[in-house]
Amino acid sequence: LSRADLAAIERGMGEIRADIRAGRFAWSLADEDVHLNIEKRLTALVGDAGKRLHTGRSRNDQVATDLRLWLRSEIDAMAARLRALRSALAGLAQRNADTVMPGFTHLQVAQPVPFGHHLLAYEAMFARDSERLADCRRRVNRLPLGSAALAGTSYPIDRARVARELGFDALCGNSLDAVSDRDFAIEFAAFASLAMVHLSRFAEELVLWSNPRFGFVAIADRYCTGSSIMPQKKNPDVPELVRGKAGRVVGHLTGLLVLMKAQPLAYNKDNQEDKEPLFDTVDTLADCLELVADLVANGLAPVPARMREAAREGFATATDLADYLVRKGLPFRDAHEAVARAVREAEARGVDLGELPVADLARFSPLVGADVVDVLTLEGSVASRNHPGGTAPSRVREAAAAALARLEAEAAAR
Repeated sequence: LSRADLAAIERGMGEIRADIRAGRFAWSLADEDVHLNIEKRLTALVGDAGKRLHTGRSRNDQVATDLRLWLRSEIDAMAARLRALRSALAGLAQRNADTVMPGFTHLQVAQPVPFGHHLLAYEAMFARDSERLADCRRRVNRLPLGSAALAGTSYPIDRARVARELGFDALCGNSLDAVSDRDFAIEFAAFASLAMVHLSRFAEELVLWSNPRFGFVAIADRYCTGSSIMPQKKNPDVPELVRGKAGRVVGHLTGLLVLMKAQPLAYNKDNQEDKEPLFDTVDTLADCLELVADLVANGLAPVPARMREAAREGFATATDLADYLVRKGLPFRDAHEAVARAVREAEARGVDLGELPVADLARFSPLVGADVVDVLTLEGSVASRNHPGGTAPSRVREAAAAALARLEAEAAAR
């Protein structure tokens, strides 16, 4: 390009960009696609210089570049949304390191855990999502431009310079692969699907916890709706919709995989079908992350008394009694059997293990002493697991503080 042609192209493209942003650009289906619409308008504005715009490039490598540029920007915004959700979870966890609730396996009461510990399990899931997203970005951020239609170009281009100017970390190394690859879109959809699964799991717990039979949390009215005929109802609509949206995003991942499964090299028009699922995946995940982050930060109130009451059901400290006996020297399998007999006795009396007199507990093992009382309290149970990743309140506060520190470092590194 001569300097004069370059200046004319830059001037014309600037005008076109302003028209598009202002909604003044007249798109025409007769001109086939976005590329030819712009090129035709540019030629009308600047003459023959506009006809030189496409030199050394193809729509194939241009659209692949555009899609990567767009997705890179969306990934950076998505990373910030993930950090906001993780920060909200860690902050709420820090404030509830001493709030005891039942931990479940098979949705049956298992052992007492702090509410903060439970929330940090979700922070850990979303932290892995953040790692996956950062890893995905590295593969998104490779430049296809210069590959032209499929075989590269004979013009003396400098792909490395273009990569630097557009902020790409590396070049796509093979021209055939560069124009036909949509792995990066599939990889993002896979990340998004797993993130939505994590959101869906949390949403399911919010639905359960807000049910009066649990009553562990109260969700602010703005995240709920009432019933059209039952005035007492308060339906957790936002968690339910997030749970439902997970299926939508997983479906998009499946669609993209099937789209690519039988395509020969190089570019095929099939690839035009990547846009709708990818765009909708970004929009859906972004909305869900923002809503859930706001709900956790501003619309979720734990009900400690109800959590504590539930933690006293189901003999949640049975494992603590077994561990107590093991520390006294009893083999674990014998301790397990002794505690099972004690549980049956408590069940028959309609009381919790901690409500059985020490003398009665001693009937199941002579190793039981007066110190067993502390072991069978909820506080004693959670405090006994005082190791990294454990339930001791000090460990929960420590883990929450570490999560918040990591988030601060991640934000600073952007």
